[in-house]
Amino acid sequence: MSSVPRLVIAAPSSGSGKTTVATGLMAAFAARGLAVSPHKVGPDYIDPGYHALATGRVGRNLDAYLCGPELVGPLFAHGSRGCDLAVVEGVMGMFDGAAGEGELASTAQVAKLLRAPVVLVVDASSQSRSVAALVHGFASWDPEVRVGGVILNKVASDRHEALLREALDSAGVPVLGVLRRAPQVDTPSRHLGLVPVAERRAAAVDAVAAMGAQVSAGCDLEGLMALARSAGALSCAAWAAAEALASSPPPPLPSPTLGFVRAGGPPSSLGAAPPDSRFGPEGASSSNAGRAEHAQPRSRVAVAGGPAFTFSYAEHTELLTAAGAEVVVFDPLRDEQLPDGTSGLVVGGGFPEVYAAELSANEPLRNAVSALAESGAPVAAECAGLLYLCRELDGRPMCGVLDATARMSERLTLGYRDAVALSDSVLAVAGTRMRGHEFHRTVVEPGSGAAPAWGMHAPERRVEGFVQQGVHASYLHTHWAAEPGVARRFVERCRTS
Repeated sequence: MSSVPRLVIAAPSSGSGKTTVATGLMAAFAARGLAVSPHKVGPDYIDPGYHALATGRVGRNLDAYLCGPELVGPLFAHGSRGCDLAVVEGVMGMFDGAAGEGELASTAQVAKLLRAPVVLVVDASSQSRSVAALVHGFASWDPEVRVGGVILNKVASDRHEALLREALDSAGVPVLGVLRRAPQVDTPSRHLGLVPVAERRAAAVDAVAAMGAQVSAGCDLEGLMALARSAGALSCAAWAAAEALASSPPPPLPSPTLGFVRAGGPPSSLGAAPPDSRFGPEGASSSNAGRAEHAQPRSRVAVAGGPAFTFSYAEHTELLTAAGAEVVVFDPLRDEQLPDGTSGLVVGGGFPEVYAAELSANEPLRNAVSALAESGAPVAAECAGLLYLCRELDGRPMCGVLDATARMSERLTLGYRDAVALSDSVLAVAGTRMRGHEFHRTVVEPGSGAAPAWGMHAPERRVEGFVQQGVHASYLHTHWAAEPGVARRFVERCRTS
């Protein structure tokens, strides 16, 4: 059960100012001494970094496509436990979600799942009276979504504000804030969106402080808090990593390729799939397996961090820890060796293309990563991690774990994906179905190895990624809360490799 007051910050479209308003609200309420829980609808990794800076708490994603609608409430309750307020930043336009899937993964769906009132952020820079029609349309289009207030952004003058307020008097939705144009709260962007906090921390601190000050001056914080308190109670139990591992079903049995052609021949031989530690000897119960698991020494899992590798979901670390791992973060830009005793490696997403020269110059670490992979230890790499494991990136030497090259591209690859594992790996057995997303402007050649990681049906039928020895490398970002057995399988391989 969760009764944490909460607001969902939505907008008619991208670029309306959701991040400024949501981050500013988080900072403003945190400055008042409230414990604020930050959340982001969708798969985006960058906005949660600004949210964390504003609140001092881990930013968490709520993605109904990656995790399923049934996990949105429990994950929210997990992140917001003990907080005075939760602020949820939406994604794109309020009713925009997964392409061709109706409301799935939209801000509107998440607001309904959380029984939360919506604050609509409207870019008013090029309109006056028309704002009433816009707000009326969004407030009435889905009667299950409760738009409880409007924040007008990019208002030009007192006269402009008066015209907007007059028009909205007839819309029945209160104005809870008016923000003027303020260049100091702008945050720089590049090929994949905002520049992450880790790359501009001092400037990001100033930007978040400016957002908080602007929102404090221009918004009715008491009215917004009253609206947040009107959210309905959630009856679901909070998600917990240990419980998710204990209740996760056994992995599926290996299956045929399901119609996908494996590039370059049959899968590489990993031998039998590592035993699933939910079952001890002779099929022991999951609870007995859990006790045995924590009786063993913890395996040390190194997780890449620092400015080059900023993309990760907090629940991944929590699941690895609950599965019996000791998680240690290292920075591939600065650390010349993996943490002592590393038995497994996770390299998530980020911007290695921005730091290719620095990553390449760190030859001792590249050699250490290559040696770890060669030993058969488990290595899980997503997107940026895939590039780092390649032979080279934009002509600069990388780790050489994969016989592939990577380069920047003008083409943006973006979207949700339904995937099926095509090869037994340290993350899954062949036949495991998972949902993920891709978000990159790079190309890896070849795009898959002799044992591909995934097969996908859309936007075109293809195989993707690499499975070899203990390595699983792919462009696909996944959320392990949807399939907790991934973390358990990975940690089990750390123990047995």
